[in-house]
Amino acid sequence: MIQLLSFPALFIVFVFVAWLFSCINILSEYERGVIFRLGRVLPLPKGPGLIFVFKPFDRLVRVPLRTVVLDVPPQDVITKDNVSVKVNAVVYFRVSNPLNCILQVENYIYATSQLSQTTLRSILGQASLDELLSERDKLSQELQTVIDQHTDPWGIKVSQVAIKQVDLPQDMQRAMALQAQAEREKRAKIINADGEFQASKQLSEAAAVLAMNPLTIQLRYLQTLTQIGAENSTTVVFPVPIDLLSAWVNKQKP
Repeated sequence: MIQLLSFPALFIVFVFVAWLFSCINILSEYERGVIFRLGRVLPLPKGPGLIFVFKPFDRLVRVPLRTVVLDVPPQDVITKDNVSVKVNAVVYFRVSNPLNCILQVENYIYATSQLSQTTLRSILGQASLDELLSERDKLSQELQTVIDQHTDPWGIKVSQVAIKQVDLPQDMQRAMALQAQAEREKRAKIINADGEFQASKQLSEAAAVLAMNPLTIQLRYLQTLTQIGAENSTTVVFPVPIDLLSAWVNKQKP
């Protein structure tokens, strides 16, 4: 009789202990617990550490607070100057209000992903191709501001948005390569013309200095002969004054 009476009591104790252990939950430092009691949310999230959930009347929803790195898949974007490109980006965000991220949106990660894709197409569609290639930091900052503004009611804080890669069509890449080649050739011609101009100025100044004293021309002849003799010892050069040739040309004229 004693054994028959003690078995139900042991069973009840076992069930109570099992229920007690199921009500004890441990939340990590980066987690918060949103508790619904009879369908109504408690005003403050629980955790971290050891918390007690009064089951079956309470329901616990764990919310991580760590930064989430969201990879935005490549999006087809038509720029302001009607160029079709593929652009992908990465979004860094975290939960700032655990209650709102559960109550205001069904799946905050999926919702943030869809919003990021839509905003990426919208913002980059208002920029030209040159702005998209040269002003990525400015466009990334604008994307971060717009996405953070829309996700703030969800309890989401967007800390950074970065444009990763811009894929151009093959014909556009060839056109840009030809443009860059033409630009390099233009700079090379400008540099060459500037060098010729500076050389002509130096020659003009040298000619003015030589004209001040006729003997300097003879010294220049001798210096040239010395240089030729050092390089080609078998070559003999006889300098002829230009004045003699001019006199001979004048005699040949009728």
